[in-house]
Amino acid sequence: MAGSKRGKHAYEHRERKTGHEEPRWSALRHVFNDTQVRCPANHLLKHELETSGRAFPSSQALKGTLQPVDAERRAMVGQGLSEVQTWLAPRSDASMRARQIFRWIYQKRAGSFEEMTDLPADLRAELSTQFRIDPLSIGRHVVSRDGVHKLLAHGGDEQSFECVLLPFEDRVSCCLSSQVGCPMGCKFCATGLGGYDRDLTPQEIVSQFVLLQRLTDRRISHLVMMGMGEPLLNLAHVVEALRFLHEHAGISYRRMTLSTVGIVPKIRELAELELPIHLALSLHSPIDRIRDTLMPVNKRWPVSEVVQAMKDYQARTGRKITVEYLLIAGVTDTEEQAERLASLFRGVPHVVNLIPYNAVSTDEGFARPKPEAIRKFRRVLESRRVQVTQRVERGHDVAAACGQLAGEHQGRFARRSKSSGLPVSA
Repeated sequence: MAGSKRGKHAYEHRERKTGHEEPRWSALRHVFNDTQVRCPANHLLKHELETSGRAFPSSQALKGTLQPVDAERRAMVGQGLSEVQTWLAPRSDASMRARQIFRWIYQKRAGSFEEMTDLPADLRAELSTQFRIDPLSIGRHVVSRDGVHKLLAHGGDEQSFECVLLPFEDRVSCCLSSQVGCPMGCKFCATGLGGYDRDLTPQEIVSQFVLLQRLTDRRISHLVMMGMGEPLLNLAHVVEALRFLHEHAGISYRRMTLSTVGIVPKIRELAELELPIHLALSLHSPIDRIRDTLMPVNKRWPVSEVVQAMKDYQARTGRKITVEYLLIAGVTDTEEQAERLASLFRGVPHVVNLIPYNAVSTDEGFARPKPEAIRKFRRVLESRRVQVTQRVERGHDVAAACGQLAGEHQGRFARRSKSSGLPVSA
């Protein structure tokens, strides 16, 4: 909440005051070899044991602020068809009515029961009394000059997170968050710098999609888990949400992409599920010494281990993998790193997605490379027959570009005081 000390900042405050370090933080440092990672220790330790308000004057604000979620009424979005049928019992037509409600929510974009005109009037009235459509409400909705929509959403606990709608000429993509904040602490990412609060529920992940779909008359065809958080640290909830959206919103698994910093045991766990989605690795340097300084996770699972896990994932699923590579001037854009990157996945179907650095509020002094440096890096890869793409940059003026999401906003739902933004991709 606004004005409270939370996450790493609360930890630092208490440590200075008492002279003692909280066990949850010291335990997490042990897992990451004394690397500072910003999350409650029991969250990541559990996986380890199991597996091994800023204003945007240049943007357009839409529709104001919705009321907070009504906790008295149960939310429909994200509930299974059988649960909705049970709620509608003992009506003799419960099964048919449940399917109608699902069509209205996930295919016809209804935001209220009153819009469901093929339901009897008495049923619509009863539903409106006992249920609500969404488990989330919107704290802020902004649109960039190039048509990117960014929503700041919150649940009943006043914690906020962001999601993005990306319209293209040939498709519409959405970028969803998996956590409130992020525990990974990557030096170049606003989300990680803001700390971590909790995992999102399957309902909250599905609800982001539903809220974004209502913003456009075009059907969302592509989905990326590249918003706030590390999806593999919330794998069960993410997979449940993706399966739900595949079944009820008609999103093809082959048009879903999950991005990870490289949690090796979870990459292997995802492969065992044989879910035919794309997996993208946030690599950002092929050299451990450099990646260590940028991404604390590399001290636990270095480049060689992550690359092997990705190769095994590709062999198990048959899906081409994506290697996301952030170009930071003088840090990750050297010719040596381009040459090493070109050799990492040789013989494995993959594509390298180059992402010129987007500024966030850090003390690192990072900068975007000059255009010629970007072209030179790309030429080195292409000369070695690596398939290369460059991230389509959208939403800069509303802090919706890669690495900028942090869930910050003004008003009573504020969680952080840092600049806002979210990694997005087609």
